[in-house]
Amino acid sequence: MKRNSHMLRLSAVAAASALVLAACGSDDSGSEGSEDAPAAQGDGTLTIGTLLPQTGSLSFLGPPEFAGVDLAVEEINEAGGVLGEDVVGVRGDSGDTDNGIAPAETDKLIKADSDVIVGAASSGVSLTVIDKIMSAGVVMYSPANTSTEFDEGDYAEPDLYFRTAPSDVLQGAVMANLLVKDGRQNVAILARQDSYGEVLASEVSKNLEAAGSTVAINELYSEKDGPSDTQISAVADAEPDAIVLIAFDETTSIIPKLVSAGAGPTDIPTYFVDGNTASYGAESTTPLPDGTLEGTKGTIPGADAAGDFKDRLDEIDPDLNGVYSYAAESYDAVVTSALAAIAAGDDSGESIASALPSVTEGGEKCTTFADCAAMLEDDPETDIDYDGVSGPIDMSETGSPTAASIGIYEYDAQNEYTAVEFIAGSI
Repeated sequence: MKRNSHMLRLSAVAAASALVLAACGSDDSGSEGSEDAPAAQGDGTLTIGTLLPQTGSLSFLGPPEFAGVDLAVEEINEAGGVLGEDVVGVRGDSGDTDNGIAPAETDKLIKADSDVIVGAASSGVSLTVIDKIMSAGVVMYSPANTSTEFDEGDYAEPDLYFRTAPSDVLQGAVMANLLVKDGRQNVAILARQDSYGEVLASEVSKNLEAAGSTVAINELYSEKDGPSDTQISAVADAEPDAIVLIAFDETTSIIPKLVSAGAGPTDIPTYFVDGNTASYGAESTTPLPDGTLEGTKGTIPGADAAGDFKDRLDEIDPDLNGVYSYAAESYDAVVTSALAAIAAGDDSGESIASALPSVTEGGEKCTTFADCAAMLEDDPETDIDYDGVSGPIDMSETGSPTAASIGIYEYDAQNEYTAVEFIAGSI
Protein backbone atom coordinates (compact mmCIF):
# COMPACT_ATOMS: atom_id res chain seq x y z
CA MET A 1 0.00 0.00 0.00
CA LYS A 2 1.45 3.35 -0.98
CA ARG A 3 2.07 5.60 1.96
CA ASN A 4 1.70 9.35 1.65
CA SER A 5 4.56 10.67 3.75
CA HIS A 6 3.93 14.39 3.49
CA MET A 7 1.56 16.33 5.69
CA LEU A 8 -1.75 17.27 4.10
CA ARG A 9 -3.95 20.18 5.08
CA LEU A 10 -7.55 19.37 5.96
CA SER A 11 -9.74 20.18 2.98
CA ALA A 12 -12.52 22.72 3.19
CA VAL A 13 -15.19 20.02 3.11
CA ALA A 14 -15.25 19.83 6.92
CA ALA A 15 -16.93 22.72 8.71
CA ALA A 16 -14.45 25.52 9.12
CA SER A 17 -15.82 26.41 12.53
CA ALA A 18 -14.88 22.98 13.82
CA LEU A 19 -11.26 23.36 12.79
CA VAL A 20 -10.22 26.90 13.55
CA LEU A 21 -11.23 28.21 16.94
CA ALA A 22 -10.20 31.42 18.65
CA ALA A 23 -6.47 31.52 19.32
CA CYS A 24 -5.83 30.10 22.78
CA GLY A 25 -2.05 30.10 23.20
CA SER A 26 -0.62 33.55 22.62
CA ASP A 27 2.93 34.56 23.39
CA ASP A 28 1.65 36.85 26.11
CA SER A 29 -0.08 34.04 28.00
CA GLY A 30 3.03 31.89 27.89
CA SER A 31 5.23 34.68 29.20
CA GLU A 32 2.79 35.45 31.99
CA GLY A 33 2.83 31.80 33.03
CA SER A 34 6.62 31.84 33.43
CA GLU A 35 6.69 35.21 35.24
CA ASP A 36 3.95 34.15 37.64
CA ALA A 37 5.57 30.83 38.51
CA PRO A 38 5.11 29.97 42.19
CA ALA A 39 8.06 29.96 44.56
CA ALA A 40 10.14 26.80 44.42
CA GLN A 41 8.45 24.06 46.43
CA GLY A 42 9.52 20.78 44.79
CA ASP A 43 11.75 18.20 46.43
CA GLY A 44 14.48 18.53 43.80
CA THR A 45 13.67 15.31 41.94
CA LEU A 46 11.23 15.27 39.03
CA THR A 47 9.08 12.18 39.51
CA ILE A 48 6.90 11.04 36.61
CA GLY A 49 4.02 8.75 37.47
CA THR A 50 2.31 6.80 34.70
CA LEU A 51 -1.41 6.04 34.92
CA LEU A 52 -1.74 4.07 31.70
CA PRO A 53 -3.70 0.94 30.69
CA GLN A 54 -2.02 -2.32 31.59
CA THR A 55 -5.47 -3.91 31.88
CA GLY A 56 -8.95 -3.15 30.59
CA SER A 57 -10.53 -2.20 27.29
CA LEU A 58 -7.64 0.00 26.15
CA SER A 59 -4.81 -2.26 27.28
CA PHE A 60 -3.59 -2.53 23.68
CA LEU A 61 -2.55 1.13 23.96
CA GLY A 62 -0.52 0.53 27.11
CA PRO A 63 2.76 -0.88 25.71
CA PRO A 64 3.52 1.97 23.26
CA GLU A 65 2.49 4.59 25.82
CA PHE A 66 4.68 3.11 28.55
CA ALA A 67 7.51 2.79 26.05
CA GLY A 68 7.19 6.47 25.14
CA VAL A 69 7.41 7.49 28.80
CA ASP A 70 10.34 5.16 29.54
CA LEU A 71 12.26 6.31 26.47
CA ALA A 72 11.83 9.97 27.42
CA VAL A 73 13.00 9.36 30.99
CA GLU A 74 16.03 7.44 29.73
CA GLU A 75 17.03 10.11 27.21
CA ILE A 76 16.47 12.98 29.66
CA ASN A 77 18.72 11.30 32.21
CA GLU A 78 21.36 10.58 29.57
CA ALA A 79 21.32 14.32 28.78
CA GLY A 80 21.93 15.30 32.39
CA GLY A 81 18.52 15.03 33.99
CA VAL A 82 16.46 17.90 35.37
CA LEU A 83 17.88 20.50 37.75
CA GLY A 84 20.94 18.32 38.32
CA GLU A 85 19.05 15.16 39.25
CA ASP A 86 17.86 12.10 37.34
CA VAL A 87 14.15 11.88 36.57
CA VAL A 88 12.39 9.06 38.41
CA GLY A 89 9.57 7.02 36.88
CA VAL A 90 6.78 5.27 38.81
CA ARG A 91 4.22 2.99 37.11
CA GLY A 92 0.50 2.65 37.71
CA ASP A 93 -2.33 0.86 35.89
CA SER A 94 -5.28 3.01 34.82
CA GLY A 95 -7.45 0.01 33.94
CA ASP A 96 -10.80 1.17 32.55
CA THR A 97 -14.11 2.49 33.84
CA ASP A 98 -15.36 -1.07 34.37
CA ASN A 99 -12.64 -2.35 36.69
CA GLY A 100 -12.42 1.05 38.42
CA ILE A 101 -8.85 0.67 39.67
CA ALA A 102 -7.65 4.13 38.64
CA PRO A 103 -8.45 5.96 41.92
CA ALA A 104 -6.47 3.47 44.03
CA GLU A 105 -3.58 3.46 41.55
CA THR A 106 -3.65 7.25 41.57
CA ASP A 107 -3.28 7.27 45.37
CA LYS A 108 -0.16 5.11 45.00
CA LEU A 109 1.34 7.49 42.46
CA ILE A 110 0.63 10.53 44.63
CA LYS A 111 2.15 8.81 47.68
CA ALA A 112 5.24 8.11 45.56
CA ASP A 113 5.69 11.91 45.28
CA SER A 114 4.79 12.12 41.60
CA ASP A 115 5.06 15.68 40.32
CA VAL A 116 3.44 14.76 37.00
CA ILE A 117 1.11 11.85 36.27
CA VAL A 118 1.09 10.87 32.59
CA GLY A 119 -2.37 9.48 31.88
CA ALA A 120 -4.96 8.32 31.69
CA ALA A 121 -5.50 7.12 28.14
CA SER A 122 -9.30 6.94 28.45
CA SER A 123 -11.16 10.23 28.82
CA GLY A 124 -13.71 8.45 31.01
CA VAL A 125 -11.02 7.16 33.36
CA SER A 126 -9.34 10.56 33.51
CA LEU A 127 -12.60 12.15 34.62
CA THR A 128 -12.71 9.77 37.62
CA VAL A 129 -9.34 10.94 38.96
CA ILE A 130 -8.66 14.42 37.57
CA ASP A 131 -9.92 16.25 40.66
CA LYS A 132 -7.97 13.95 42.99
CA ILE A 133 -4.75 14.54 41.05
CA MET A 134 -5.08 18.30 40.71
CA SER A 135 -6.11 18.77 44.34
CA ALA A 136 -2.83 17.08 45.31
CA GLY A 137 -0.92 19.76 43.39
CA VAL A 138 0.15 17.24 40.75
CA VAL A 139 0.06 17.81 36.99
CA MET A 140 -2.23 15.43 35.11
CA TYR A 141 -0.87 15.06 31.58
CA SER A 142 -2.71 12.72 29.22
CA PRO A 143 -1.21 11.48 25.96
CA ALA A 144 -4.56 10.22 24.63
CA ASN A 145 -7.56 12.06 26.12
CA THR A 146 -9.63 13.48 23.27
CA SER A 147 -12.93 14.44 24.91
CA THR A 148 -13.90 18.09 24.60
CA GLU A 149 -14.98 18.07 28.26
CA PHE A 150 -11.43 18.96 29.31
CA ASP A 151 -11.71 22.34 27.59
CA GLU A 152 -15.19 23.13 28.90
CA GLY A 153 -17.00 23.95 32.13
CA ASP A 154 -14.94 23.57 35.30
CA TYR A 155 -11.85 22.64 33.27
CA ALA A 156 -11.96 25.59 30.86
CA GLU A 157 -9.68 27.73 33.03
CA PRO A 158 -5.91 27.22 33.28
CA ASP A 159 -5.20 24.52 35.87
CA LEU A 160 -2.99 21.44 36.32
CA TYR A 161 -4.51 19.41 33.47
CA PHE A 162 -2.71 19.06 30.11
CA ARG A 163 -2.77 16.73 27.13
CA THR A 164 -0.68 16.19 24.02
CA ALA A 165 -3.52 14.61 22.00
CA PRO A 166 -5.91 16.96 20.20
CA SER A 167 -9.56 17.07 21.20
CA ASP A 168 -12.19 15.24 19.17
CA VAL A 169 -13.05 18.51 17.47
CA LEU A 170 -10.18 17.69 15.10
CA GLN A 171 -10.66 13.92 14.83
CA GLY A 172 -14.39 14.37 14.21
CA ALA A 173 -13.71 16.83 11.41
CA VAL A 174 -11.07 14.60 9.82
CA MET A 175 -13.36 11.55 9.98
CA ALA A 176 -16.23 13.49 8.39
CA ASN A 177 -13.90 14.85 5.73
CA LEU A 178 -12.66 11.31 4.98
CA LEU A 179 -16.22 10.01 4.64
CA VAL A 180 -17.22 12.82 2.29
CA LYS A 181 -14.03 12.39 0.28
CA ASP A 182 -14.90 8.68 -0.08
CA GLY A 183 -18.36 9.62 -1.38
CA ARG A 184 -20.35 8.50 1.69
CA GLN A 185 -23.65 10.36 1.84
CA ASN A 186 -25.80 8.31 4.23
CA VAL A 187 -23.71 7.36 7.25
CA ALA A 188 -24.63 5.26 10.30
CA ILE A 189 -22.78 5.91 13.57
CA LEU A 190 -22.59 3.23 16.26
CA ALA A 191 -20.85 4.53 19.38
CA ARG A 192 -20.26 3.64 23.01
CA GLN A 193 -22.24 5.82 25.41
CA ASP A 194 -19.51 7.50 27.43
CA SER A 195 -17.65 10.80 27.43
CA TYR A 196 -15.49 9.60 24.54
CA GLY A 197 -18.09 8.01 22.28
CA GLU A 198 -20.82 10.61 22.70
CA VAL A 199 -18.56 13.57 21.97
CA LEU A 200 -16.83 11.99 18.98
CA ALA A 201 -20.14 10.80 17.51
CA SER A 202 -21.50 14.34 17.89
CA GLU A 203 -18.46 15.88 16.17
CA VAL A 204 -18.62 13.43 13.26
CA SER A 205 -22.36 14.04 12.86
CA LYS A 206 -22.02 17.81 13.00
CA ASN A 207 -19.31 17.89 10.34
CA LEU A 208 -21.06 15.40 8.06
CA GLU A 209 -24.26 17.41 8.09
CA ALA A 210 -22.35 20.64 7.53
CA ALA A 211 -20.83 19.04 4.44
CA GLY A 212 -24.22 17.99 3.07
CA SER A 213 -24.20 14.30 4.00
CA THR A 214 -26.93 12.58 5.99
CA VAL A 215 -26.55 10.76 9.31
CA ALA A 216 -28.83 7.77 8.78
CA ILE A 217 -28.72 6.78 12.45
CA ASN A 218 -26.65 7.72 15.49
CA GLU A 219 -26.93 4.78 17.88
CA LEU A 220 -25.33 4.93 21.34
CA TYR A 221 -24.83 1.65 23.17
CA SER A 222 -24.01 0.73 26.77
CA GLU A 223 -20.27 0.80 27.36
CA LYS A 224 -20.64 -2.18 29.71
CA ASP A 225 -23.01 -4.38 27.71
CA GLY A 226 -22.26 -3.39 24.12
CA PRO A 227 -24.95 -2.88 21.47
CA SER A 228 -28.11 -4.95 21.75
CA ASP A 229 -29.43 -7.08 18.89
CA THR A 230 -32.10 -4.43 18.37
CA GLN A 231 -29.45 -1.73 17.95
CA ILE A 232 -27.46 -3.86 15.51
CA SER A 233 -30.64 -4.44 13.48
CA ALA A 234 -31.43 -0.73 13.55
CA VAL A 235 -28.05 0.07 12.03
CA ALA A 236 -28.51 -2.55 9.31
CA ASP A 237 -32.10 -1.47 8.60
CA ALA A 238 -30.99 2.14 8.11
CA GLU A 239 -29.31 0.94 4.89
CA PRO A 240 -26.30 3.25 5.26
CA ASP A 241 -23.54 3.55 2.69
CA ALA A 242 -20.95 3.60 5.51
CA ILE A 243 -20.72 2.73 9.21
CA VAL A 244 -18.56 4.59 11.74
CA LEU A 245 -17.87 2.36 14.74
CA ILE A 246 -16.69 4.32 17.78
CA ALA A 247 -15.63 1.62 20.21
CA PHE A 248 -12.88 0.08 22.32
CA ASP A 249 -12.01 -3.63 22.52
CA GLU A 250 -15.70 -4.59 22.33
CA THR A 251 -15.12 -4.16 18.59
CA THR A 252 -14.25 -7.87 18.41
CA SER A 253 -17.78 -8.79 19.54
CA ILE A 254 -19.57 -6.05 17.58
CA ILE A 255 -18.08 -6.84 14.17
CA PRO A 256 -19.36 -10.47 14.12
CA LYS A 257 -22.84 -9.19 15.04
CA LEU A 258 -22.75 -6.70 12.18
CA VAL A 259 -21.56 -9.43 9.84
CA SER A 260 -24.49 -11.67 10.87
CA ALA A 261 -26.88 -8.77 10.22
CA GLY A 262 -25.49 -8.28 6.72
CA ALA A 263 -23.83 -5.02 7.75
CA GLY A 264 -20.24 -6.15 8.22
CA PRO A 265 -17.21 -4.40 6.70
CA THR A 266 -17.37 -6.55 3.56
CA ASP A 267 -21.02 -5.49 3.10
CA ILE A 268 -20.83 -1.82 4.08
CA PRO A 269 -17.64 0.31 4.14
CA THR A 270 -16.63 0.61 7.78
CA TYR A 271 -14.58 3.22 9.61
CA PHE A 272 -12.84 2.96 12.99
CA VAL A 273 -11.44 5.63 15.33
CA ASP A 274 -8.47 5.73 17.69
CA GLY A 275 -10.26 3.66 20.35
CA ASN A 276 -10.49 0.60 18.09
CA THR A 277 -7.92 1.02 15.31
CA ALA A 278 -5.82 -1.89 16.55
CA SER A 279 -4.44 -5.20 15.34
CA TYR A 280 -7.03 -7.93 14.78
CA GLY A 281 -4.68 -10.29 12.95
CA ALA A 282 -3.82 -13.87 13.75
CA GLU A 283 -1.18 -12.88 16.32
CA SER A 284 -3.44 -10.47 18.20
CA THR A 285 -5.16 -11.26 21.50
CA THR A 286 -8.60 -11.33 19.87
CA PRO A 287 -8.18 -12.06 16.15
CA LEU A 288 -10.92 -11.79 13.55
CA PRO A 289 -11.15 -14.12 10.54
CA ASP A 290 -8.83 -13.11 7.70
CA GLY A 291 -10.44 -10.66 5.32
CA THR A 292 -13.02 -9.40 7.81
CA LEU A 293 -11.63 -5.87 7.92
CA GLU A 294 -10.01 -5.58 4.51
CA GLY A 295 -10.51 -2.01 3.27
CA THR A 296 -11.74 -0.73 6.63
CA LYS A 297 -10.27 2.68 7.48
CA GLY A 298 -9.42 4.21 10.84
CA THR A 299 -8.20 7.47 12.33
CA ILE A 300 -5.65 7.97 15.12
CA PRO A 301 -4.49 11.37 16.40
CA GLY A 302 -0.75 11.83 15.99
CA ALA A 303 1.90 12.73 13.47
CA ASP A 304 3.90 10.29 11.38
CA ALA A 305 6.58 9.26 13.88
CA ALA A 306 10.07 9.16 12.39
CA GLY A 307 11.72 5.81 11.81
CA ASP A 308 14.54 6.48 14.26
CA PHE A 309 12.02 7.24 17.01
CA LYS A 310 10.29 3.92 16.36
CA ASP A 311 13.67 2.17 16.46
CA ARG A 312 14.38 3.73 19.86
CA LEU A 313 10.96 2.62 21.11
CA ASP A 314 11.66 -0.93 19.94
CA GLU A 315 14.85 -0.93 22.01
CA ILE A 316 12.82 0.02 25.06
CA ASP A 317 10.16 -2.63 24.34
CA PRO A 318 11.04 -5.23 21.67
CA ASP A 319 7.48 -6.59 21.82
CA LEU A 320 5.67 -3.54 20.41
CA ASN A 321 5.24 -5.38 17.08
CA GLY A 322 4.90 -2.21 15.06
CA VAL A 323 2.21 -0.64 17.27
CA TYR A 324 3.19 2.91 18.24
CA SER A 325 -0.17 4.58 18.94
CA TYR A 326 0.26 7.50 21.36
CA ALA A 327 3.90 6.63 22.05
CA ALA A 328 4.99 10.00 20.65
CA GLU A 329 2.38 11.85 22.70
CA SER A 330 3.52 10.03 25.86
CA TYR A 331 7.16 10.83 25.11
CA ASP A 332 6.41 14.51 24.52
CA ALA A 333 4.38 14.75 27.73
CA VAL A 334 7.47 13.76 29.71
CA VAL A 335 9.89 15.93 27.71
CA THR A 336 7.73 19.06 27.98
CA SER A 337 7.24 18.45 31.71
CA ALA A 338 11.00 18.22 32.17
CA LEU A 339 11.61 21.38 30.15
CA ALA A 340 8.91 23.23 32.11
CA ALA A 341 10.59 22.22 35.38
CA ILE A 342 13.91 23.57 34.11
CA ALA A 343 12.30 26.79 32.86
CA ALA A 344 10.55 27.28 36.21
CA GLY A 345 13.61 26.28 38.23
CA ASP A 346 11.45 23.91 40.27
CA ASP A 347 10.01 20.41 39.90
CA SER A 348 6.69 20.86 41.71
CA GLY A 349 3.45 20.33 39.84
CA GLU A 350 2.36 23.94 40.21
CA SER A 351 5.66 25.26 38.85
CA ILE A 352 5.61 22.83 35.91
CA ALA A 353 2.03 23.81 35.07
CA SER A 354 2.91 27.51 35.11
CA ALA A 355 5.70 27.01 32.54
CA LEU A 356 4.27 24.31 30.28
CA PRO A 357 2.48 26.54 27.76
CA SER A 358 5.49 28.81 27.33
CA VAL A 359 7.94 26.00 26.48
CA THR A 360 5.69 24.70 23.68
CA GLU A 361 4.87 27.83 21.70
CA GLY A 362 6.03 31.26 20.65
CA GLY A 363 9.76 31.03 21.32
CA GLU A 364 12.97 29.80 19.72
CA LYS A 365 12.46 26.42 18.06
CA CYS A 366 14.15 23.27 19.36
CA THR A 367 13.28 19.62 18.76
CA THR A 368 15.07 17.52 21.40
CA PHE A 369 15.26 17.65 25.16
CA ALA A 370 19.05 17.97 25.06
CA ASP A 371 19.00 20.95 22.69
CA CYS A 372 16.15 22.71 24.50
CA ALA A 373 17.73 22.14 27.92
CA ALA A 374 21.05 23.47 26.66
CA MET A 375 19.35 26.65 25.46
CA LEU A 376 17.78 27.15 28.89
CA GLU A 377 21.11 26.50 30.62
CA ASP A 378 22.89 29.06 28.43
CA ASP A 379 20.26 31.68 29.23
CA PRO A 380 17.50 30.93 31.78
CA GLU A 381 15.47 33.77 30.27
CA THR A 382 15.38 32.08 26.85
CA ASP A 383 11.86 31.54 25.52
CA ILE A 384 11.92 28.10 23.87
CA ASP A 385 9.37 26.45 21.60
CA TYR A 386 9.68 22.66 21.70
CA ASP A 387 8.35 20.90 18.61
CA GLY A 388 8.17 17.22 19.47
CA VAL A 389 7.91 13.83 17.84
CA SER A 390 4.11 14.12 18.10
CA GLY A 391 4.02 17.46 16.29
CA PRO A 392 4.23 21.17 17.13
CA ILE A 393 2.02 20.86 20.29
CA ASP A 394 1.54 24.67 20.75
CA MET A 395 -0.19 24.32 24.13
CA SER A 396 -3.14 26.58 24.94
CA GLU A 397 -3.80 28.09 28.36
CA THR A 398 -6.40 25.37 28.99
CA GLY A 399 -3.77 22.68 28.46
CA SER A 400 -4.66 21.33 25.01
CA PRO A 401 -2.59 21.43 21.80
CA THR A 402 -3.80 23.96 19.27
CA ALA A 403 -2.10 22.31 16.27
CA ALA A 404 -2.01 18.59 15.60
CA SER A 405 -2.22 15.81 13.01
CA ILE A 406 -4.56 12.87 12.51
CA GLY A 407 -3.32 9.71 10.82
CA ILE A 408 -5.56 7.78 8.41
CA TYR A 409 -5.01 4.02 8.33
CA GLU A 410 -6.35 1.14 6.23
CA TYR A 411 -6.68 -2.58 6.99
CA ASP A 412 -5.37 -5.36 4.77
CA ALA A 413 -6.64 -8.92 4.30
CA GLN A 414 -4.82 -10.04 7.47
CA ASN A 415 -6.69 -7.46 9.57
CA GLU A 416 -3.54 -5.41 10.14
CA TYR A 417 -3.53 -1.65 9.57
CA THR A 418 -1.06 0.60 7.76
CA ALA A 419 -0.79 4.38 7.60
CA VAL A 420 -2.07 5.94 4.38
CA GLU A 421 -1.73 9.68 5.05
CA PHE A 422 -1.54 12.28 7.80
CA ILE A 423 -3.83 15.30 7.97
CA ALA A 424 -2.67 18.49 9.73
CA GLY A 425 -5.16 20.84 11.30
CA SER A 426 -5.54 23.68 13.79
CA ILE A 427 -7.99 23.86 16.67
